[in-house]
Amino acid sequence: MSAHTPPPGFDARRFKALERSGFNRIAARYADGAPLRASLQAALLEAAALAPGEQVLDLAAGPGLLARDAARQVLPDGWVLASDIAEGMLAEGQRRAAAEGLPDLLAAACDAEHLAFGSGTFDVALIGLGLFIFPEPGKALAELRRVLRPGGRLALSVWGPREAVPLIARAQDCIARLLPAPKVARPSVFRLGEADALAALLGEAGFTDVHLTPHRLSCRFDSADAYWQAFLDLAGGAAEALARLPEATQAQLRAAVATDLDAHRDGSGYRFDSTLLIASARR
Repeated sequence: MSAHTPPPGFDARRFKALERSGFNRIAARYADGAPLRASLQAALLEAAALAPGEQVLDLAAGPGLLARDAARQVLPDGWVLASDIAEGMLAEGQRRAAAEGLPDLLAAACDAEHLAFGSGTFDVALIGLGLFIFPEPGKALAELRRVLRPGGRLALSVWGPREAVPLIARAQDCIARLLPAPKVARPSVFRLGEADALAALLGEAGFTDVHLTPHRLSCRFDSADAYWQAFLDLAGGAAEALARLPEATQAQLRAAVATDLDAHRDGSGYRFDSTLLIASARR
């Protein structure tokens, strides 16, 4: 199985429904966790090199974290459209945008593999930690290429190789040890973490001038519980599935995670250094 294809037995419709439900559940907490990922967001926007007046699509936008910062770079003559399959995420972003004085931020709930936008609409497309979630990332990239103008730009971020992302892998290891395999098979969030795989996928979708840059993300947590909650606040469909477990099982998971974090001890808390990839390309 390649990084481009879902696992055997994969049910795309069921997977997307679970992801939508999960991200709607965690919308506010995902937005509250933005400071943990601030350096990544800044690096992605630097790679996008936005200019005033440009028209931007933020795909898998969640609560509009990238979209709001992008809007500050392209307004007043440009605009940003935040799109996500989870309408609750977008509503959270709209609320926060208005509170921050960005009432004109646009939003549209949409499946990334079937974009409801006209061809050649956007100057720039952004995907922050989203491409690996799509069942068929090649199809999503083809759609992005379609809605970009000739010469339009794409900037995105993905998790690196599994062994280089303890922020996610530690929690996943604990879940795999204590729980049976999920009923809804999930593509790995690390499936595009190898630079060659990501570059090949972008090339196959017709993008050129591909540049890949590693980014080191450092996160510190005061306690094991804080780490576990931060994982849940990123986990979308996995968080939804875990929330449906009996409370005793959820408590068992929290306790087990605490015993798995000794390698990341940093004084009275825990520190995680993880590697991500930032890609830029041109239509």
